Amino acid sequence: MKEEQSVKNVLITGASRGIGRATAIAFAHAGYRVCINYHLHRAEAEELAAYLRADGAAAEVLQADVADAVAVREMVAQAGEVDVLVNNAGIAGQRLFTDVTEDEWQRMLAVNLTGLFHCAQAVLPGMIHRKKGKIIALSSIWGITGGSCEVAYSAAKAGVIGLVRSLAKEVGPSNIQVNCVAPGVIDTDMNRVLSVADRVALCEETPLMRMGTPEDVARSILFFAGPGGDFITGQVLSPNGGFVI
Repeated sequence: MKEEQSVKNVLITGASRGIGRATAIAFAHAGYRVCINYHLHRAEAEELAAYLRADGAAAEVLQADVADAVAVREMVAQAGEVDVLVNNAGIAGQRLFTDVTEDEWQRMLAVNLTGLFHCAQAVLPGMIHRKKGKIIALSSIWGITGGSCEVAYSAAKAGVIGLVRSLAKEVGPSNIQVNCVAPGVIDTDMNRVLSVADRVALCEETPLMRMGTPEDVARSILFFAGPGGDFITGQVLSPNGGFVI
């Protein structure tokens, strides 16, 4: 008889809305047990978990601010063995560089970059012990090209790419793959604050003539987590509709 494979466990940070929510649904449909992390949006996280359970999936809701190392360690302990970490939690903001305050700068780095540091450090001991695991971090096209009036965000997301590439070299001998997904302009709450004119302009600058969807990004993340990503590490995949070529 063929040995039955155990269900894999994925922890997705910032999973209550947007790309995180779409990613949770994609992993649930692929047969994973899904740990849904949230910081502030508990109702949305609970609603998502209920939706996944109603569809036959295993889902847990875990609260933590990824900028808080202690909270992250507690979250990972509650999650159990993490086979796949999707480090999606992030914040954004548009502001002239000269207007960025010290607190805004520190918070941007704390969530977008230090959050990855905390989460990866928390899951890696178990992955190294088992000699397998996948870490997928979310960056942005602005982490690749830089974005005007988004210096703090761009710097943090560029740091994510640097962390991913370096960590991939360090943990590769333990059969752990570390990769990055850097989305383009995606139709999420972060971009819905833009004016209609700005949204139209962004679509016109994109060769595929539309904004991406959270599901477009989720499919890229799921690819890295699946067998197709087994011999890929330290790489940046950018679903951006041709916005950056």
